[in-house]
Amino acid sequence: MSENTFPVYTADAIVNFYRTEVLTGQEAKHFTKSDLTPAPKPETVQTLYMRVLHLLYRFRPECHSMLPLLENIQYPVYHEGATAIISVYMRLRQFLPMCFVYDFSLNDLLAPKKQKTLTILSAIMNFLHFRKQRMDVILEKQAKFRADMDRLQAYTKGNSEAEKKIEILTTIPPEQQAEADELAAALSELQATTMHEYQEVNARNDNIAEWKTTIAEKTQKLAQVKVSFSNVKEEIGKLKSQIVESPEELKSQMEKMRENLKNIKLSIAETDERVVELQNMVQGVTHNQTEMQQIYNLLQDLESSMNTTKQRQEEHQELMAQYEKKQKELKNLCIEEGHMKRALGMKLDKESKQNIRRQKKREMKEQHVQEVLGQCNQIQHKREEMADKIQEISRETQQLKAEIQSLRDVCSKETEKAQALYDTLLTSMDKLHTRIEMHVVDLKRDVTKMSANF
Repeated sequence: MSENTFPVYTADAIVNFYRTEVLTGQEAKHFTKSDLTPAPKPETVQTLYMRVLHLLYRFRPECHSMLPLLENIQYPVYHEGATAIISVYMRLRQFLPMCFVYDFSLNDLLAPKKQKTLTILSAIMNFLHFRKQRMDVILEKQAKFRADMDRLQAYTKGNSEAEKKIEILTTIPPEQQAEADELAAALSELQATTMHEYQEVNARNDNIAEWKTTIAEKTQKLAQVKVSFSNVKEEIGKLKSQIVESPEELKSQMEKMRENLKNIKLSIAETDERVVELQNMVQGVTHNQTEMQQIYNLLQDLESSMNTTKQRQEEHQELMAQYEKKQKELKNLCIEEGHMKRALGMKLDKESKQNIRRQKKREMKEQHVQEVLGQCNQIQHKREEMADKIQEISRETQQLKAEIQSLRDVCSKETEKAQALYDTLLTSMDKLHTRIEMHVVDLKRDVTKMSANF
C-alpha cells in the first residue's frame, strides 16, 4: 500500500467512476458496491477488465472467447471456457505495467481479493485520468497548430497581395509617362526659343551700342529692358534648377522603394524556410511515434517470454510432485535415486540461470520504460518550441504588415508631392510664357519707335 505511486481510492469512488466512465447500459445500473466488498465477485471483475480493454484497445468482449482455426485441436468445446479468461489475463499482463502494477496473477481473475482488486482498479482509474488529461492537451495543441497554419496561409496571401500593390505603385502608368514626355518636349522647345531670342537681343544690343551717340533717351529704355531680361534669366535658372532636382529626388526615392522591396522579399524567403523547418519537425514527430510503436512491440515480446518461463515453472513443480511419488514407491532403487539427484542439480542450475536472465530482462524492461518516458518529454518540449516559433512568425508577419502600411503612406505622400511639383511647374511655365510674350511685344514697340525716330 505504501509503495504504490498512485492513490488507492475507496470502493464508493471506484464504483461511481466505473459507472460513469467505463460501463454502459444495464451493466452500469447493476454494478454496485456489494460486487467489490467484502468479497469481490469474479464475474463482475472480469467484465470490468473486459470493458477497460475495450475502451483502451477497441478489443470487444466477444473476441476473448474466440478460438484459433487450427486443425489439430481436439475437443474444442473444452477450450471455450478457458480461452476468455486466458485472453483477458494475457492482455492485462501487457497493460497493467503501464499502470505500475507488476504483480498481477491469474488468481486475481479466478478468485480475486478485496484489497488487491481495489488497488488494481484504482491504478486503472489513475491511468484513465492521466489518459484523459493527455488527450485534452493534445487536442488543444492540434487546434492551436491548425489555427497557426491557417494564419500562416493568410499572412502569405497578404504578403503576395502587398507585393503586387507595391509593384503597381512603383511602375509609372502610361498616361503619366506620356504627360512627362510632353513636358520634356515643351521644355526643349522653350530652351530653343529662349536661345533664339537671346541671339536676337544680342544683335539688337549691338545696334543699340552703335546708336548710343545719337539716341540717349533710347539707351535708358534699353537699360531697363536689359534689367528685365536679367530678371527673366534668373527666373529661368531657378526653374531649370527645380526641373533638374526633381528627377534626382524621384530616382533616390525609387531606389529606396526598391531596397524596401528587396528586404520584404528576403523576409518572405525566411518565413518560407521556417515553414519548411516546421514540416521537418512534424516528420520527426511521426518518426518518434513509429519508434514508440517498435518499443511497444519489444515489450510485448518480453511479456510473452515471461509467460513461457512461468509455464516452465509450473512444469517443474509437476515434475517435483512426480519425483516425490517415485521416491516413496522406489526406496530400494538407490542408483536411480542418485541419477535423479544429479538431474535435479542440473535443473536447479538451469533455474538459477533462468532467474539471472529474468532479472536482466526486468532491468532491460525498466530501462525501456524510462527511455519511452524521456522520449515523451522530449516530444512535449519540441511541441512547445513549435508553438513558440509559430508565435514568433505571427509577430514577424505583424511587423511586415506595419512596414507595408508605412510604405503605402510614404508612396501616397510622394505622389502628392510630385503632383504639387507638377502643378507649380505648369503655373510657372504659364507665367513665363506670358512674361516673354509681354517683353517681345514691348521690344517690337520700342524697335518700331526707334526705327521711326532714326
